[in-house]
Amino acid sequence: MSKSVKIITLGCSKNTVDSEKLARQLDNSGYSIDLTSRESNADIVIVNTCGFINDAKEESINTILELIEARERGDIGKLYVMGCLSERYRDQLKHDIPEVDQYFGVNRPEEILDYLKSGYKNSLDPERLLSGPDHYAYLKVSEGCNRNCAFCAIPGIRGRYQSRPVKDIIEEAAFLVNRGVKEIILIAQDLSYYGKDLHRKPSLASLCESILQETEVKWLRLHYLYPGGVSNELLELIRLESRICNYIDIPIQHISDRVLSSMKRNHTGQDTRKQLQYIRDNIPGAAVRTTLITGYPGETDDDFMNLLDYVRDYRFDRLGVFTYSHEEDTYAHRNLSDDIPSKIKKERADIIMAAQQEISLERNRNLVGSIMRIIIDREEQDLYIGRTEHDSPEIDQEVLLSKKNNILERGEFYDVVITGASEFDLEAKPL
Repeated sequence: MSKSVKIITLGCSKNTVDSEKLARQLDNSGYSIDLTSRESNADIVIVNTCGFINDAKEESINTILELIEARERGDIGKLYVMGCLSERYRDQLKHDIPEVDQYFGVNRPEEILDYLKSGYKNSLDPERLLSGPDHYAYLKVSEGCNRNCAFCAIPGIRGRYQSRPVKDIIEEAAFLVNRGVKEIILIAQDLSYYGKDLHRKPSLASLCESILQETEVKWLRLHYLYPGGVSNELLELIRLESRICNYIDIPIQHISDRVLSSMKRNHTGQDTRKQLQYIRDNIPGAAVRTTLITGYPGETDDDFMNLLDYVRDYRFDRLGVFTYSHEEDTYAHRNLSDDIPSKIKKERADIIMAAQQEISLERNRNLVGSIMRIIIDREEQDLYIGRTEHDSPEIDQEVLLSKKNNILERGEFYDVVITGASEFDLEAKPL
């Protein structure tokens, strides 16, 4: 009888890719793999943890503690922990939670495989077991980061930037498309930096062209582009190439020069304004998504109002907000005081999201009556749930269609007419 392995993935899509690749290696060695549930029993449970910010760390630790209780009940056998939390706090975790059978870090799947008496097979590098829907998948094009943002612990966890060779990325993209994947989402800590460590200049545009030439992927989506690092060449490719989603995810974090300087972001608010205006002027059909931080050390009321005014002025299509998390082993933690009370951090985030809610509602209402192309992600009771090219899975808004008088297939594209709008969702019917 083969041993059963359950892999529980927490955190970002990069962790998802790591888990899926590990699953393929274990599957090749005869293990029975479960990537989707937490309820069933398993001989081995592997938790792929996140250690980026406080909320993610708490979720990871709570999951580990729940699984220790499950093992005490006899529901599972061995318990292993991998990922960013384990990489960052391995010694402390061994001391505080010794009930875990073994801790592993990041970027070294061969250590887990050797421990499980399953050798790493290089020939399986392009292959994965998908943990989500079959029609979209994330594709990691690099590891690590060379930026020195004051608030971010990722370079210390994942190391310096390492671009994957184009050949390896194409092989993986081809594998995914051959499995039926319609939408590939390119991911990296800093996607716009891709290739600079290999060729002394970024080559993301060239990589995208190669993927489109070598595969029949229907949608190619890009996550995440660093402000100031987005080339005009890439933007022109997005404008001209219909298979690249008109979706530009560019986390600006802030707009105040004083805060950006303290964050060590290497660009000014004016630089950001110019680039985002260039995007609006040259790719008018693109949805621009951003992420912001409120409550960064020293953020004054004037700094915050500067940010809020820009949100209202630029009118981002999609927007998310994090409250600042004072993370160990970062420049901000070593050199700055976490001087903004949690209550004020949250109040500022809520104010921005309330402003964005009004913007989103107006934008969505303006879409009523228009025709859009969507992909169907799933079904829920009496609804089909889809997305436009302007929306990434799980983080952006959705398109809702009644099942009444409609038969639609998950993973297929349909042209629809928008019939209704709310703050963060659209209603539609097929043409």
